[in-house]
Amino acid sequence: MLASPPHRETAAYPPGLKTALEFPLVEALFGRRARRFSLGTTLPDGPLAFASRHDPLPLSALEQMMVLTAAAGITGWHHMIYRHARYAPHLSNYSAAAGGRTFPSAAGFHTSEVFFTNDDGLYLFQTRDAAALTEHSSDITEVDLDTILEIHRSRIRKVADGRLHLPAAEPYMEGHNTWCVNRPGSLLLVPVGDIAQHLIAILCFLVQNGYGIYDDVNREQIPGLERFKHLVDLDNLFPLTYMEQYSLTECTAELSTSCYAGMLMLQAMGLGGWMFDGIDRMTMLGASGNPEVPGLGLRYDSDPRWSMPNPTGREGVFEAFCPPHYPDMSAAVEAFTRRKFGPGGPFCAATPGPWKESSRIRTSAEVHSAEFKACVALMAQYIFDRFGKFPGTVPSVFVLTYLQAHHLDLEFYDTHFQSGAYLETHARHMELWHPQHS
Repeated sequence: MLASPPHRETAAYPPGLKTALEFPLVEALFGRRARRFSLGTTLPDGPLAFASRHDPLPLSALEQMMVLTAAAGITGWHHMIYRHARYAPHLSNYSAAAGGRTFPSAAGFHTSEVFFTNDDGLYLFQTRDAAALTEHSSDITEVDLDTILEIHRSRIRKVADGRLHLPAAEPYMEGHNTWCVNRPGSLLLVPVGDIAQHLIAILCFLVQNGYGIYDDVNREQIPGLERFKHLVDLDNLFPLTYMEQYSLTECTAELSTSCYAGMLMLQAMGLGGWMFDGIDRMTMLGASGNPEVPGLGLRYDSDPRWSMPNPTGREGVFEAFCPPHYPDMSAAVEAFTRRKFGPGGPFCAATPGPWKESSRIRTSAEVHSAEFKACVALMAQYIFDRFGKFPGTVPSVFVLTYLQAHHLDLEFYDTHFQSGAYLETHARHMELWHPQHS
């Protein structure tokens, strides 16, 4: 995707860009390491104690966009899921997004977005519902890098001024991260998953295939589900907790592979950093209990039935598909259906695609009927009413893996490590990307 434009004078780009675009995948895989010591950092004690002699150096605008685009960029139209015998002759109607990103998503659900913070502010990188942002031929070198980066830059929305405030202390983050996480000069990516929407997608998948759920926590069948016995097999229902764990796990794969894709780019660019999960999730989402530590600022609720607060979203920024952001679960199911079949959705005739007859193929998927949506909404509303939230046994919104990018202080590694602690791209990063600082 990110290939050098053949017909453009590249003098405006630093030499490091060409090195990054030509970097071998195998070297990125085998050279990947957590490299935590950045410029301006101090490790105060222990066998690896060291104090940097340098000031922090923020990522340039180009470096930041390279990392963001690697972690959550749009790569074109995804190819959908072709066939299922129960759907024939229709196209399988699983997917919720038409665009493919740099990381995979179960059945093309794409229910996560990426927040990030740097010295200037807190931002949302909105690519979940973006279409294929650029069209290109099979000759990938014809892609204009400036266009790719500029279009992705247009997907960035500033949420707040200043770096996200995360106290460098427990319980806000793990003790082993207090000296190195969210430091001045660093770029911190925070993929966030809408588990509520993901569960709606799974319920639609179940009903489409003749299945439903039962409440294994309270050992009861969902009242009213018998009205839909011609849609779901009442003798072969899935446990609620099993499907909710399924939704959490599937969405977590998005969060982790997003960070991993960005991590590979760090090796190619010669940036330090690592992917990790050592920031308290409640702190990050906004439920730390300390008003001076708002995290991402998501609304959260508490209930005696729950062991933990339940964040659901930030109004107008990132809202889970559940109350209070929707009046009820029927409205959330309708919104999810619009995402799939409405303008820009994967099953909308007007949405372009990778096929020679994209309109015909997209419209061959079976549209969810009113009865179908009522069946899904019945199960979803039962969960919300019975447990006070949706999903009932896992969080509505979830974070797990983070990615930090920063400039390495090579003197730390030269002092404490044998040769090979960093790659040639790290050794030459300042020369190739910031000659004024080398």
